[in-house]
Amino acid sequence: MAGVIRRLDEAVVNRIAAGEVIQRPANAIKEMIENCLDAKSTSIQVVVKEGGLKLIQVQDNGCGIRKEDLDIVCERFTTSKLQKFEDLASISTYGFRGEALASISHVAHVTVTTKTADAKCAYRATYSDGKIKAPPKPCAGNQGTQITVEDLFYNVNTRRKALKNPNEEYAKILEVVSRYAIHNSGISFSVKKQGDTVSDVRTLSNASTVDNIRSIFGNAVSRELIEVDCEDASLAFNLKGYITNANYSVKKCIFLLFINHRLVESAALRKAIETVYAAYLPKSTHPFLYLSLEIAPQNVDVNVHPTKHEVHFLHEDSILERVQQHVESKLLGSNSSRMYFTQTLLPGADCSSSEVVKSAANSSAVTKGTGDKVYAHQMVRTDSREQKLDAFLQPVNNPLSTGPTEGTTEVNAGPPEGAVRPQDAEMEDVSDVVEMADVQEDRAMPGGLNDSGHLSPETVPPRKRPREDTDIEMEKDDTRKDMTAACTPRRRIINLTSVLTLQEEISNQAHASLQEMLRDHSFVGCVSPQWALAQYQTKLYLLNTTKLSQELFYQILIYDFANFGVLRLSEPAPLYELSMLALEDPESGWTEEDGPKEGLAEYIVEFLKKKTEMLKDYFSLEIDEEGNLIGLPLLIDNYVPLLEGLPMFILRLATEVNWDEEKECFESLSKELAMFYSIRKQYIIDEANQTSSQNEDSDSGSTTWKWTVEHVLYKAFRTHLLPPKHFTEDGNILQLANLPDLYKVFERC
Repeated sequence: MAGVIRRLDEAVVNRIAAGEVIQRPANAIKEMIENCLDAKSTSIQVVVKEGGLKLIQVQDNGCGIRKEDLDIVCERFTTSKLQKFEDLASISTYGFRGEALASISHVAHVTVTTKTADAKCAYRATYSDGKIKAPPKPCAGNQGTQITVEDLFYNVNTRRKALKNPNEEYAKILEVVSRYAIHNSGISFSVKKQGDTVSDVRTLSNASTVDNIRSIFGNAVSRELIEVDCEDASLAFNLKGYITNANYSVKKCIFLLFINHRLVESAALRKAIETVYAAYLPKSTHPFLYLSLEIAPQNVDVNVHPTKHEVHFLHEDSILERVQQHVESKLLGSNSSRMYFTQTLLPGADCSSSEVVKSAANSSAVTKGTGDKVYAHQMVRTDSREQKLDAFLQPVNNPLSTGPTEGTTEVNAGPPEGAVRPQDAEMEDVSDVVEMADVQEDRAMPGGLNDSGHLSPETVPPRKRPREDTDIEMEKDDTRKDMTAACTPRRRIINLTSVLTLQEEISNQAHASLQEMLRDHSFVGCVSPQWALAQYQTKLYLLNTTKLSQELFYQILIYDFANFGVLRLSEPAPLYELSMLALEDPESGWTEEDGPKEGLAEYIVEFLKKKTEMLKDYFSLEIDEEGNLIGLPLLIDNYVPLLEGLPMFILRLATEVNWDEEKECFESLSKELAMFYSIRKQYIIDEANQTSSQNEDSDSGSTTWKWTVEHVLYKAFRTHLLPPKHFTEDGNILQLANLPDLYKVFERC
């Protein structure tokens, strides 16, 4: 028997329609927020109880609803945004159906409190099944509208039972509100649970889009954002938004898409953009995307889905292709580098060695075969005691540098001419054995250089055990203190109070854990003249070679005070010409107010000539009677400073050193010498360029400085450097990675 076709009761029809529009509390809040935005609100506050099932309250400060319209505000197909069907072609508001409040009122109890700008008071009305229960009552209230929805789906038991997890529904609400908050940066949003004092989502009306993204999704997203802005007149669309670069990736794609300011979904656009990111991000990871696509209203069909979360528009394939090309061009421009966030070694930690590196006892226990299993991510695969073959293959153009005025530099490993220097009243002679070795070495000097300017074997003094970092006091009976850092015999013991005080300061500032790391490190390679990589156990460090070498030479100048050999210049370097070169350099800071350069240069020469005796005796810095520099101190074996920095050193020697107080004089003079001797990037690059242009057959100039850094400086760091505590905080020693964390990363790939 054929079924009878009946007209459904109006209440049933409305309830079915409400189920299509209001699927869950988040849909109801979305519809009400869009009404608030259409009312030109600048502040929207949402309060929720039990995930929106028990209570939803949305309050705005918009234009409000007229008292005359309150009777029909919850009836179906009542709206102020549309009058005839043709208006859909140019619709620019969120709502147009007039179904939102009607649908909500059929599945919940709705109360509307509203006040317009010209009304003397606010009015409150309650609704059920789309009908007003009683005439609106006057009440107190602020301008705008407050809509309260209670007992959502109280009359749809199956839907109510399906939405039994309030926390899940609240998360959906936060997601919807946060997306609208990001898109509407000039409007303040807040969402909180009833009774809470702190909002879970809160944005300010004066915050930018990036500020809102930062407050909702965190710094990890906001600092990696790239702005996108694309316009195409032929396709009549405009794209704006923010996407993350290749440094950011998450397991689930975060895609905020607004078309004509309407929150929608587009699987085709998402797939097109993720195809671009697939070439940049690790497998199975996704980006953060916020895109606002504005298309001519006549080209968009918004009347596709009851909840309006889908729209159709003309030239869809062409627009998607154009957007894809623009995103790819932005990503390509940001792919030239990767950003890694590091922290300085041991920020704010104490000096305990256990907090820098694992105890050496752990590694030694493994090597002795105690039976403990060593996992792959804890295994140390390097040995700092291993030597490299190229350590014995010294480059032909060993680090001898050509200065501005002098030619080649000869290396003289002995002390200045004359075996016995004038002794201060506070200096004691060492034993006759050491003194005799000094005399013999000095006599062997004249024939000591071979044709290439290197030391002949006969002139190299016998090497003894280098001094260890823990031995900081100079004692006559300490055989380890008989040799300087340059492997030359020590001639005298220094008892000057100022020098001993400086030595004690260095010792007190030493960081035992960093000293252990430098002593047992394995050199990886040079990143640049300023930076180098080194491994210690399972950690990889980035070391500032410039600062470490500067500290090394300063400590050598203090510990080996008045016991230096001499590097003799093959041709005397006039102090006057060096001073003029320095004054021509913008780095000198010379201005016309300082007087003529020639007068300043002459003053520098005369001033330094007065200090000749002290400079020669204490620092082996030799200046002849004519005002020429003829010798520099030999601080460590096989190392000559880059003489391109000599002019600026002479200028600073006369202007930056405190010559009035003994301790301050020795300290500042040693620091200037240490800066001159340190590896500095600006001079290395110039040297490399000169080397390659002057001698095409020789290796690149980088071979020389890289060999020097690895086999001279870092070798000296092991035995002679007492790293100060501030190296753990000022970024000179950075931990880049460690093996256990790298294993965790690769396990996720």
